[in-house]
Amino acid sequence: MGSHARPNRLHRTGARVATVALFGAVLPITAGGIAQAATPAAEQNEGAPAADTQDVPAVAADHAYLLDARDGSQEREMWAGAKADESVSMASTTKIMTAVVVLKHPEWLDRQITVKQEYRDYVQENGASTADLQTGDKLTARQLLHAMLIPSGGDAAMALADNYGVGNTTEARVADFVSQMNVEAAQLGMTGTHFDSFDGISHGDNRSTARDLAKLGQRAMLQPVFADVVKLKKYEAEAPAANGRTRYYTWETTNDLLSSYDGALGVKTGSGEEAGYSLVFAAKRDNRTLVGAIVGADKEVFGDATKILDWGFAH
Repeated sequence: MGSHARPNRLHRTGARVATVALFGAVLPITAGGIAQAATPAAEQNEGAPAADTQDVPAVAADHAYLLDARDGSQEREMWAGAKADESVSMASTTKIMTAVVVLKHPEWLDRQITVKQEYRDYVQENGASTADLQTGDKLTARQLLHAMLIPSGGDAAMALADNYGVGNTTEARVADFVSQMNVEAAQLGMTGTHFDSFDGISHGDNRSTARDLAKLGQRAMLQPVFADVVKLKKYEAEAPAANGRTRYYTWETTNDLLSSYDGALGVKTGSGEEAGYSLVFAAKRDNRTLVGAIVGADKEVFGDATKILDWGFAH
């Protein structure tokens, strides 16, 4: 794994090490409730700031953005940091779009995907975060979404890209999948975003803006499967192992807001030696859902996210 300021907790793209065992209690794979965007009680003009420009969140992050969610096609800007529209590396928040592309084919969620050794090799060679998937195990696409979004598994992200892309080789399928991510970004109006990666390990041009990522987070949260996954603090799964026995996986979230912020709904962390810290976050209180993003920060972002959400719910 790559070096990091807090190696026991966050890895290069924002993950804790997953726990894997061959023996353990059999636990059903279930999903929680559904997060939905809510209409604010007091309507305001779309795109208009909710407060005086002097009344802003007291945070250091300037690549930051907060919106008040309405529905899948509307959102009201509440606050934009000074660099909310500057494109910077987004690390593992990339995986939100990976999930969005996968969820365009809900009919495939329960098909089994075999873990290849090259998925494990990929995380080793790139210092990527991992769900510690074991070669030869068979997991469903739904389980792989949990493995990608909860412990931020780059191996799970590669498995999804390899199986949802089109082509005769792994390289071709992954390239096709990343192309699908860029098509989806264009359709969502994410003009400051470009993907060259399925997990955030950039090849030179994997970037986004805080505004784009908040918008992406809002749209993703309207997908019930996505919302059910990203609100989980912990997930336990079982899968057929290569030796014919059963493998038991335990994955824990990288998102500290789920434990520390009342009403937190998710969404996704990201970190890297060059990318810094990023976070797309959402919370619901009093029938209001706020979604925000911080990208490319030079310190952990949970404190700033808390202040931004507190400010938003007060306005």
